[in-house]
Amino acid sequence: MASSYYTNTLHVSFESVLAMDNPGMVSMFKALTTSGLQGFLGCPAVIYEAALIDFFENALVRDGVVISTVAGKLVEMSEELLAETFELPMEGLTDLLDIPKDLVFDAQSIVSFSGEPVSISGKRKEMKIEFRLLCDIMAKTISVKTGSFDAITQEKFLMIAGITCGVKVNWNRILFNILKDMVTPGSRQAKGYAIQISLLLENAPNLELGDSSEFPSSKILTEKTVHRYISLNDKVGGEEVADVPRVKRTPVKRAVSKKRPAFAAVDEPVLKKKRTTKGNPVSSKDTLEMVVVAQEAVPLQMIAPTTAAPTEQPPLPKRKSQKRKRRLVLSSEDEIVDSEAIVGGTSVEQELAVEHAFEEQKIDDVDDIIQQILTDTA
Repeated sequence: MASSYYTNTLHVSFESVLAMDNPGMVSMFKALTTSGLQGFLGCPAVIYEAALIDFFENALVRDGVVISTVAGKLVEMSEELLAETFELPMEGLTDLLDIPKDLVFDAQSIVSFSGEPVSISGKRKEMKIEFRLLCDIMAKTISVKTGSFDAITQEKFLMIAGITCGVKVNWNRILFNILKDMVTPGSRQAKGYAIQISLLLENAPNLELGDSSEFPSSKILTEKTVHRYISLNDKVGGEEVADVPRVKRTPVKRAVSKKRPAFAAVDEPVLKKKRTTKGNPVSSKDTLEMVVVAQEAVPLQMIAPTTAAPTEQPPLPKRKSQKRKRRLVLSSEDEIVDSEAIVGGTSVEQELAVEHAFEEQKIDDVDDIIQQILTDTA
């Protein structure tokens, strides 16, 4: 689309900006007027988009003249036509590198924001606000460069130095050479001059250009737009930026996932889970009254037979099994006795009494069993 030819272009309404109440800006725009660029930067802002597309698609350079076909008709643009239309100066330096070095050094101090000479390879923020705007005009409208406009290049600074120090420059030759680079195949020069080419085509005889469109008002430098530019860029400078305190960032605590196990310290012992076995529940009473069996071997005590006459016992039922079981018998002194090791008639009676008590009574309480054994034995 034709809008790509004037996306970054800045046009100037000199009548408006020269009436501003800003000495720095007014002085800069007066320097532009003195340089002879007022007619080129302040011409009527009219755009013929269809004609612009035809012009750049068919344009070429022949014998130092730019020719093209627009709406089926041949159009020629010469250096003289450019100077006559925009009242550009045709005398002065044709190469900006010929500007005296002492003037370039003076310009480095004049445009400086801090008072120290700016670096030609530095940043635009090193300049005063009015010269930042002048740098934008030179980059976007005169030299028509693409990419970052914040960096200061040698070409842009030499243009600023020539305008600021009042050096006579043949702007007509410089601008026409840029136009030729725009239509030269393989050139890296960006296409621009949309307003100026539209005006040249409008003055061409017997040429139908079609509908025109107005140039965006936001890109025309007036008192209002310049004040907006100042408000957006005034605080961008070396000293002011350095005074702004930096905001410390608060470290963000990362949430620890509950699923991830916490690592134990190296010195802390690792607790092992105790194995538990399933079994029948034991009552608290049984647990408290159970006899603790020693781990070491305990010798069996022999109980001597007593001479006392045995008491009469009721007849006992016959034992169903002939196999004798090894049982532990609790004596009256709460000691463990082996029933097979007991010798004598009284020991047999004690064994039968114990067996009878277990089979008939079937009492779970240890205290009752012991009491029954003691009673039967007596």
